[in-house]
Amino acid sequence: MRVSMDIELKDVPGQMLLALQPLSEYKANLITVVHHHQKRTPRKTVPVKLILETRPESIETIKAKLEENGIRVVRVGEHRFRESINVVLIGHVVHTGIQDTIDEIDRTGFAEVVDLSLSMPGINMLSSALMKIDAVGKEDLQKALAILKEVSTKKDLLMVLPIDIQA
Repeated sequence: MRVSMDIELKDVPGQMLLALQPLSEYKANLITVVHHHQKRTPRKTVPVKLILETRPESIETIKAKLEENGIRVVRVGEHRFRESINVVLIGHVVHTGIQDTIDEIDRTGFAEVVDLSLSMPGINMLSSALMKIDAVGKEDLQKALAILKEVSTKKDLLMVLPIDIQA
């Protein structure tokens, strides 16, 4: 079963390791970790989103072990994203602010950037980013692509989609 889990970590060394130990101990397969180190919750903790595959009977045990380790578990649920797409951005991707590009998608609530791979051949050269976006449904994925297209246009980035997709 694929499960998404939102947790909060104290901003001290070793917290991520404490969060991942129960997953290993109970044989959960970690699919994605989105660690928002620059963000803080109202409790001054660091939000982290985990997506994992595990047996349904292990979920409560993992949650209890996390809480025992001092990790706050904010939300646990079956993985809600059903659609995904890979998009390539070409241009001065890093210099124009990749984080706020990601934030534009993430703050929608219906889509998230779940993977990012950057290529930066030199300081004054064009860079590229392969970005995987997950969304709740096809319509939401199209909305996320429209947002990304608008951001790309403002930042003078070329957005390359798979051949069978139109945004």
